[in-house]
Amino acid sequence: MTNDGPVQHGYPHLETVRASINALYKRLSYDTVQTFATSVAPVDVAFCDTDDLYLGTQRVARELVRHYRLPDARFVVSFREMTHAANVELAAGPEYFVELNDRFRTHRRDIGAALAHEVMHVYLHRLDLSFPGVRENEILTDTATTYLGAGWLLLDAYREDAASSQKLGYLTPEEFGYVLAKRSLVFGEDPSVWFTSAQAYTAYVKGMAQARQDSEQPPLTAAGWAGRRRYARDRRHAPGPQPGVPYTFTPDGPGRLRVSFPCPTCHQRIRVPVRGRVRARCAVCRTVLECDT
Repeated sequence: MTNDGPVQHGYPHLETVRASINALYKRLSYDTVQTFATSVAPVDVAFCDTDDLYLGTQRVARELVRHYRLPDARFVVSFREMTHAANVELAAGPEYFVELNDRFRTHRRDIGAALAHEVMHVYLHRLDLSFPGVRENEILTDTATTYLGAGWLLLDAYREDAASSQKLGYLTPEEFGYVLAKRSLVFGEDPSVWFTSAQAYTAYVKGMAQARQDSEQPPLTAAGWAGRRRYARDRRHAPGPQPGVPYTFTPDGPGRLRVSFPCPTCHQRIRVPVRGRVRARCAVCRTVLECDT
């Protein structure tokens, strides 16, 4: 948690974020991901200053448990001084023990954001889905929280001005915006109407621009002129190395080539023959892709 300190910006964790989206589709399946088409509604996780601190926190936690379709269980919540926003004990249940930073005693509107991340830890633990390394695993958790419909709360908790700053989670604001945009492009849901933070909206707009670039890379037909020209040059020199581009050429028999590239939806590598116009279907997320190889 950033509390009145510098906030990191940009896309330093982008490759891990993309690997996280791919891992979600592979572990959950396309059909299960589709069941999360509707995000957590603001009214269901709203928290006002007149709510009882502990009862209100348990109410929000129950709503997130319901959203993630976890078995109904009681969350035992406590507050203490700590560096991080929150911590959850990953036991077998039936109760879950969550510690929240003392800051949330007086910043109650962000309790839903902290709990969204911690309940996702429980969800991923039950799926037995994790990445090696603490930071990589936390990035997976932030990405899963956001892609499965609760991470808009984490981005909305980001606020920054000349005198103070606050950000929850390991992703940068723009990376949260990127994952939200990837989700929006799949489900047609616009989370920006729920933002109370102007900085969150700006990060979402930047993330959407980055997300759209994934669908504008050759050999996809939506690629721009410069990308197509670079692709044609690399194809002439294939199968040599092509540094700095997402596609790779490999031999496919005498005088033939195949090109592999990441699916713009789930980032699964797709391999198709180099023979002009080709329609490819991602086996992981079922996206149909129009290509000019």
